[in-house]
Amino acid sequence: MVFRRDTRVTGFVTYRSGDIDEVSAIELPNGAGRLVPFSPRNNLLAHDVVLLPSAPRSYTSEDALLDEVRAFIHRYADVSSSFEEIAAYYVLFSWIYDVFRELPYLRVRGDYGSGKSRVLQTIGSLCYKPIFSSGASTVSPLFRILDAFRGSLILDESDFRFSDERAEIVKILNNGNGTGFPVLRSEAMPNKEYNPRAFHVFGPKIIASRGLFTDRALESRCITEEMGRQFPRADIPLNLPTSFAQEAQELRDKLLMFRFLNRDKPHDLPTIRDATIEPRIAQIFAPLLATIESTAARERMLVLARRYSAVLAADRSMTIEAQLLESIHALWTAARPLIVKDIAESFAEKFGNEYRRPATPRWIGALLRSRLSLVPAKTHGIFTLPASDEWKLKLLFEKYRVGDFGDVGDVAANVDTQMRA
Repeated sequence: MVFRRDTRVTGFVTYRSGDIDEVSAIELPNGAGRLVPFSPRNNLLAHDVVLLPSAPRSYTSEDALLDEVRAFIHRYADVSSSFEEIAAYYVLFSWIYDVFRELPYLRVRGDYGSGKSRVLQTIGSLCYKPIFSSGASTVSPLFRILDAFRGSLILDESDFRFSDERAEIVKILNNGNGTGFPVLRSEAMPNKEYNPRAFHVFGPKIIASRGLFTDRALESRCITEEMGRQFPRADIPLNLPTSFAQEAQELRDKLLMFRFLNRDKPHDLPTIRDATIEPRIAQIFAPLLATIESTAARERMLVLARRYSAVLAADRSMTIEAQLLESIHALWTAARPLIVKDIAESFAEKFGNEYRRPATPRWIGALLRSRLSLVPAKTHGIFTLPASDEWKLKLLFEKYRVGDFGDVGDVAANVDTQMRA
């Protein structure tokens, strides 16, 4: 669907074998119905809640288009060069996202005044059918708007930070990164009965938040930029010029042509075989890599994936799970039996002052079961981790970079060297 703001006209643009045509409606085959566009007076279009292209516009090459997108982001938003490049590829990816089954989210994190809203507005204005939700009073319209437009959600999560709406937002984010997981809601019918309905929430999302998500699985789906670490660049305008909307419109028109030319190409997800890249990071970067044709750009993206993987490993190394594994590792390297009571004593000695409760064997045993899926076995009245769990322990040591199974500092240093290169 296209929308020409100057003439207040909406319509459809079709592309078949290189031929572009604009129509006011589409007759579905076999009498299945007739598709008509939203009215140009639609409230969401009139108030720029949803942005659409106006017409397909040609571009010289994919590299040139990517340079234009990155230059636009650089001109109006202050982010690191690495995130700037990722964001440019994410914009292109958003225009063909519906050929993939999983996707990552972009997220900027920082306190108020750090430039998060500007980043959302700048990158979001170029994405595929962006849906701006900042200032929304309730979450329920988001389900319906996402289901109707199937576009990119641009979300200021801090708007819902201290309200009950935040729980509903998390449901959208948890279900929206993969196909086949709609959000189910009951809708009232005229006969006063309730009809269950599935709302499609899969699609690209760009999020601004002040802190971390409590759900670590959701946290790991985000490619995150930390805001406010330095003074903003002097060339960033404090207020967006009147030309901003027109520049974004022209780029969306070119990106519509990008969608026409690239959506039906084969986009096989690359298999990333790299010991320094976490499986979760490899999974969320794979769709971006499938969008990139340049070999040099692919290698730069892999370097960025290694960097984010090192950050994820560093964050994980500071969790209570890592502390438990360090306590186990101390006994394991000393060839001592992994008795829960001894693990608790080792934990109390190393980390006891970080918690308000004593590190009793009962509490430690419960943590081993719930956090690490390690189930102690009782032998002669003593709870011990069985020898059959040694393979599982080695995997956990490697995952959490405990002991000789991986030094987070070395990994991060190696990635920084590659980034400088």
